[in-house]
Amino acid sequence: MEHGLEKKLRANTISKLMSPVYSLEAQIGTRIRNGYGIRDFNLQLAEEVAKVQESGNFPLVIGGDCSILLGALAGSRRTGPISLIHIDGHSDYRHPDNYDTNQMLGAVAGMDLALATGRGEALLTDWPDIESPLVPEQQVLQLGERENRDADFAWPDINQTAISQIDVFTANSIGEKGILNKIEQMLGAQPTWRFWVHLDVDVLDQSIMPAVDSPGSPGIELSWLKNIGAQLINNPLCCGMTVSVFDPDLDPDGYYAELIIEILEEMFLRCTSPSL
Repeated sequence: MEHGLEKKLRANTISKLMSPVYSLEAQIGTRIRNGYGIRDFNLQLAEEVAKVQESGNFPLVIGGDCSILLGALAGSRRTGPISLIHIDGHSDYRHPDNYDTNQMLGAVAGMDLALATGRGEALLTDWPDIESPLVPEQQVLQLGERENRDADFAWPDINQTAISQIDVFTANSIGEKGILNKIEQMLGAQPTWRFWVHLDVDVLDQSIMPAVDSPGSPGIELSWLKNIGAQLINNPLCCGMTVSVFDPDLDPDGYYAELIIEILEEMFLRCTSPSL
């Protein structure tokens, strides 16, 4: 906010939530690191998102890691089913069936898409007054995965799901128009459903956006990302957006914060003022 995001986007209201206390230790009853704190935080976030939507405004959720997606979806689900456009350099599909929970604690930032589609502990898949999953697999499109062609890809079982996928290599081959066509095909399966957009800025190449916790190459073209985001946000069925993983500690001069603001400003140029 110190870089003037709210002014440039002409936000109607701003709400701030305190991040949960972070602990590296295991907790009784869960094999997810900080599981209880993350659930409590996302319950609060769900309330805020629902409140903004009820007021007729567009919720833009700026967070730390991708765990914020869960609360955003839970809040949106209160008024009906939704689809999800998951734009991320990683498909975040870790769940207990593809790693050994006895050997390591799960990190929600690498599990958000699995949890959103109902894979994982009930602590973070089941939400009050909402039938699980938050989003059905067939109404999800993942854009930007860059590690799925590696021999040691962490969650190859995503390929056995109904989730639509456009990895970064395919994206850069088919171009902006091809990406939008595939998104439209997925959304068209449920043409009356609202949809949420999740943007992890590590989907950009690390030469453009290094101030993230897991930078990598290649990435989605910057101009394409701006245009795709603008097309989605200005669709009347788009009900909100999360933006995650920017690390200000890796951006002491504020250059990359300004770049993110520029991206969002161009996306929202034709959009009603958001609430942050």
